Amino acid sequence: MREFHPSQKEAIEHKDGPMMVLAGPGSGKTTVITHRVKHLVEECGVDPSSILVITFTRAAAREMQERFEKLMEEDARAASRVSFGTFHSIFFTILKYAYRYQASNIVREEQRTRFVREMVEKLKLEIEDEHEFISSVLGEISFVKSEMVDLSHYYSQNCSEEMFKEIYAGYEERMRRANLLDFDDMLVMCHELFTKRPDILAAWQKKFRYILVDEFQDINKVQYEIVRMLAKPEDNLFIVGDDDQSVYRFRGSKPEIMLRFPKDYPEAKTVLLGVNYRSTVEIVETASRLIRHNQKRYDKKLEAARGHGRPVITCVSADAQAETLRIVDEIKGYVQAGYRLEDIAILYRTNLNPRLMIEKLMEFNIPFTMKDSLPNLYDHWISKNVLAYIKAARGDLSRGNILQIINRPNRYISRDALEDAAVVWDRVESFYQDKRWMVERIEQLRYDLMMLKPMPPAAAVNYIRKAVGYDDYIKEYALYRRLKPEELMETLDQLQESAVNYKTMEAWFDHMEDYRKRLQEQAQAQRAAHEGVSLMTMHGSKGLEFSVVYILDANEGITPHRKAVLDADLEEERRMFYVAMTRAKDRLHVCWAKERYGKKQEVSRFVEEYLT
Repeated sequence: MREFHPSQKEAIEHKDGPMMVLAGPGSGKTTVITHRVKHLVEECGVDPSSILVITFTRAAAREMQERFEKLMEEDARAASRVSFGTFHSIFFTILKYAYRYQASNIVREEQRTRFVREMVEKLKLEIEDEHEFISSVLGEISFVKSEMVDLSHYYSQNCSEEMFKEIYAGYEERMRRANLLDFDDMLVMCHELFTKRPDILAAWQKKFRYILVDEFQDINKVQYEIVRMLAKPEDNLFIVGDDDQSVYRFRGSKPEIMLRFPKDYPEAKTVLLGVNYRSTVEIVETASRLIRHNQKRYDKKLEAARGHGRPVITCVSADAQAETLRIVDEIKGYVQAGYRLEDIAILYRTNLNPRLMIEKLMEFNIPFTMKDSLPNLYDHWISKNVLAYIKAARGDLSRGNILQIINRPNRYISRDALEDAAVVWDRVESFYQDKRWMVERIEQLRYDLMMLKPMPPAAAVNYIRKAVGYDDYIKEYALYRRLKPEELMETLDQLQESAVNYKTMEAWFDHMEDYRKRLQEQAQAQRAAHEGVSLMTMHGSKGLEFSVVYILDANEGITPHRKAVLDADLEEERRMFYVAMTRAKDRLHVCWAKERYGKKQEVSRFVEEYLT
């Protein structure tokens, strides 16, 4: 018989009524959930088919079910009757019975993208990065639905309110016409069904008498409302989560729901799983010092079961190049000391951060895997604009290339003036022969291209940004798109940082081509194998663990991210950093650089908070 910590035992043996289990990092929450279900079936005589376990991802549901079935090897039939699923799969099952929906009624992601793209074209929006815009707008549509927001009170983050309402209405109209549902519709429609049809709600309440919810800190408003309805009248609602690991506010997740749970259920019992079986004392205590700076949270006393290890290492480098070289050298040292590459992870705030790190790993032939596909810096629309200027200066006057630069910044030159397959500047000027000010603009562009031609890469990028006025264009575009200019400027800074390493354009373009090939090879190798150092965002690391963890670029403006302005945003950023820290089992390195893009950088406030 397995030995459990008293707090684990209390949670496992809880039978009726609501309970909140606060599960700190590495505290064995999956063990508690699976053993509680086993206890309900074997010791309490609960019908397995009346138990529902809800998770947030299909992978988590599958893992939970597999672990439970292994526990119940002697009674496989009972194990198979317990329902495991995601919110969406459970709610779709309910809608299937009510409305006869089939899997074919669930919209595919490419259809959602197409519906929004059609609206962008219909409204003639001038969007530089259509993919990014559509992705962001779809995120907003999801947020509006899942939070049940009144559209008349919604302030879009990507375009004007009127424009967003038109896109939203067009998207919804296309969905209804095709009789399709998206994931958020499943939630909203399920909520409406239960509200309008108490008889159907009562049938499902009778079916699921015991409900367990994993990762409860990630729940959103509509999910919570449905679960509350479903759990009545007995309220056998067993929730497991950690408010300190809630990092999906951008998807509508609200840690406030977990903080409010005892008010919604005054009779609820609370258990803290406060023993961390993953990390050393030093890692647990350091991470705890950081998270205590959040105001809106449950106060928890966590302890490490594994005992003492090495101190957390905070390393400062002169610049980003030095930072990446240092990490590569240390990784080699860990391998010599007996660690496998798979034991090591490098975590970062956004997908923009690891470009230099990846170049160095490639250079030193250190295998790595990535959870997300890395966007190629040189494929970004901003990079393409800058490189189009350079190509034009070097003789590429093809219409397609010139169209990329002609009105960036805006010179008000009509596409009709560029009628030839290869642009002839004299003809463009003759198109505007009666408008002297337009001729002057074209002459200025020709002069800029002539100036750019002999320049080395870094000087050319700088000239395009400052003398040609591309930086000003980016600021105007950011205003139009309601983006922070700094986010777009970072791409320009990265491009300039890359250019500094090359004396000639030929060498820089060769590097770009080599980098593209290496990225493609990396993607192919990754599909074939899962060996090497793990690179992933802080978000992507949630739920994972590694012997050695590096946190990259612990600089102010990166983490916390510069767009985190409100207190709630800063608390979310701190939770993200906490999640990253608590992935480490044995060794944790937090790295920051004093300089980036030729500008002085400040250490993240989070470093100062965990050091004091």
